[in-house]
Amino acid sequence: MAGWQRNMWILWACVLLCSASYTMCVPFLPLFLFELGVSGTGVHLWAGLVLSASFLVGVVMGPFWGMLSDRYGKRNMIIRAGLSLAAVYLLFTVVRSPWELLGVRLLHGFVAGFIPASMALVASTAPKEKLGEALGYMQSAAMSGGILGPLLGGVLASAFGMRQSFAAAAVIVLLAALSVILFVREAPLSADGGPAADTEQDEEEGGASTLGEWLRSPMLVGLLGLLFLYQLAVNTIQPILSLHLAELQGQLEDAALTSGIVLALAGAAGILASPWWGRRGASWGGRRILPLCLAGAGSLLALQSAVPSVGMFSAVQFAYGLFIAGIVPTVNTMIMRHTHTAARGRSFGLTSSANQLGGLIGPLAGGALGVWLGSSWVFAVTGAVLMASAAAVLGLQAWRSRTAPRTSPAPAVGREGADPAP
Repeated sequence: MAGWQRNMWILWACVLLCSASYTMCVPFLPLFLFELGVSGTGVHLWAGLVLSASFLVGVVMGPFWGMLSDRYGKRNMIIRAGLSLAAVYLLFTVVRSPWELLGVRLLHGFVAGFIPASMALVASTAPKEKLGEALGYMQSAAMSGGILGPLLGGVLASAFGMRQSFAAAAVIVLLAALSVILFVREAPLSADGGPAADTEQDEEEGGASTLGEWLRSPMLVGLLGLLFLYQLAVNTIQPILSLHLAELQGQLEDAALTSGIVLALAGAAGILASPWWGRRGASWGGRRILPLCLAGAGSLLALQSAVPSVGMFSAVQFAYGLFIAGIVPTVNTMIMRHTHTAARGRSFGLTSSANQLGGLIGPLAGGALGVWLGSSWVFAVTGAVLMASAAAVLGLQAWRSRTAPRTSPAPAVGREGADPAP
């Protein structure tokens, strides 16, 4: 097995553990607020604040940690984030008020960065022809954690209480950090901060390597915008999902377990779909995959607003997961193909900021919409945002086709650089 493959599979397992530890905690924080004494409509507002808090800090810290990963090594940043997250999850176990929970979530956003640094390490070493597939596998690891985390968190919360579930999450992410320390190796950095010559990836030429070059690229800025909208949609429904399921089943009892099972279905779909979308990127190109995934996920999310039972909601959630899983690996692959190898840590830092910004606004919007319109409308509005994004991608592609110089040959779908700005 090649060195990059060995690192990829070890990091696959570590990202799975990190994602599982996160989803053992965060999706259940709205229910945890009841234990902290919050009641009534205040639950919706506090849920939005608590879920958004870490993203507020993460928007600023993402590029900073990405810059440090290019300078001091991505492996070191993975270890830093893993050890810090273990400490944060332990702090969840001792909070006694919603204000304390809000403070710990702010700290959570400050230290996070395990998954972006892992993605950057894999992207910096995988051969160019395997880049999409490798990032698809890494996305499937995050989705796998999305299955295990809610299930394990729901079972532990129902059996022992949420504080014990948070403690278990700390142990799990600590195990991931120790695995990176023991088993992951990173090639020495060259003078410009990129991987040394013995890495198995050819250095990208002409890719963006500075923030100014990034901001001057309409394609890269557009891709960041899509990541923002993706996270906006996913995080808008987080504050109200468990509460909406409690309404559908008619009782608050066992709502954590029900939420865990339903959330796990989208993760199961992601495990199946993410590598498949990654491989399709080489033959179809992002120009086809992105509108399809955005439209499919948006229509299914809107459909969830009308289903009358937990069983039907669960089935639609699984189908939604099949489409939503294709967005991130496709966008990340397109970004990496237009980014200099030595700047891929910074690139994932910028993508992390786009994700964090969507995560910041999403829970606040979801909490506010839940109070004003009711939980069902949150799914309808969020689905409409994704469908509008698909229409915008198609419209921009059509505009670029009309304005492109007629003397330029049409790029071949699936070849590197063939994808237009979304």
